[in-house]
Amino acid sequence: LPLVGIRPLLATFAVVIGLSTAFSPALLAQKGKENEEAKRVAEATTVFTEVMGAEDKAIPKTILDKAEAIAIFPGTIKAGLGVGGLRGRGVISARGANGWSSPAFLTITGGSIGLQIGGKVSEIVFIILTDKGLEAILKNKFKFGAEAGVTMVAVGIGMEGASTSAVGADIIAYSASAGLFAGASIEGSYLDADNDWNALYYGPGANTRSIVIDRKFTNPGAEPLRQFLAKW
Repeated sequence: LPLVGIRPLLATFAVVIGLSTAFSPALLAQKGKENEEAKRVAEATTVFTEVMGAEDKAIPKTILDKAEAIAIFPGTIKAGLGVGGLRGRGVISARGANGWSSPAFLTITGGSIGLQIGGKVSEIVFIILTDKGLEAILKNKFKFGAEAGVTMVAVGIGMEGASTSAVGADIIAYSASAGLFAGASIEGSYLDADNDWNALYYGPGANTRSIVIDRKFTNPGAEPLRQFLAKW
C-alpha cells in the first residue's frame, strides 16, 4: 500500500490497542479498587460530618480536644445469632504539630458472644486519647480487651456521661446506633492495618505508620477529611 494508505491503518490499529488495554479486565479491576478506596475516605468524611452536625449526638469538643487520633468506620457489618461477628473497613488519622495526617486504612474483624439477632450496618468512631492507645492500634492485630494497659470505653447513642466515662480511658468507641453496644461487645475483635489499600491509594511502600506518623504519603482526595477534622 502507498504510505498515505498505511498511515490511517496504523492510526486505527493504535486506537484499537489503546482501547483494549484501557478496558482490560486487570486494569478495570484496579480502577474499581481505587474507586473503593476513594469511596471509603469520602464515606468517613460524611459520617464524621453527620455525627458532629447532630447536636444531641455530637462528640463533645472537650473529648476531641484531647484526641491523638480518630478512626472512622463508615459501615461496619454486625451479624449474630447467639454468636456474632463484626467486619468492616475504615480509616485512621492522627494529630500532629502540622495538623491532621492523611488517613490510613484499617480493618475491623472478630466475633463476640451475645450479639443481637440479625445483621446490621452501623458507623463506629474510635477516639484515641493517648499515645499508648495510638501505638497499640498502630501495631498489627490490635485486639480489644486484650492489649495490656489499654483501657477502652464504649459509648452508645448520645454522649451523656461520655466525658465522665472517658476519664482514664485510652480509647473511646462511639456509635450513633442505639443497638450496637446494647447487649453486645467488641471485645475480642481486631483492628488491623489494611496495607493493600494503603499501597493502592498512596503508592508502593505506604503503610499505617508511614502515613499517619511519618507523614510520607498524601492524597488530594483525603483533603476534605483532614480539613473537617481540623475544624473540630
